[in-house]
Amino acid sequence: MVTERDVEYIGMLADIAIDRGELAEFTASFNRILEYFDILDKVTVEEDGGDSAIVNVFREDDVVPSLSPEEALSNAGETEDGFFRAPRVM
Repeated sequence: MVTERDVEYIGMLADIAIDRGELAEFTASFNRILEYFDILDKVTVEEDGGDSAIVNVFREDDVVPSLSPEEALSNAGETEDGFFRAPRVM
């Protein structure tokens, strides 16, 4: 079970300022998430892969023609050595 003190510590580690008024809400959210993990821990999967009705819904990877590097960079504000140039974040 996560306590408000735990949430404060997590916020400090993540460098996120958590308002005192939000502590109870975040604490409840963390505890609900952990409850779901407890439920998932109790799920058993059969050795043969489980439910045979589950089908892979991802499509096959198909190689298709795409933009050339020059076309991809044609609308970029700034480029450098064939890459997008973006402002420094930190």
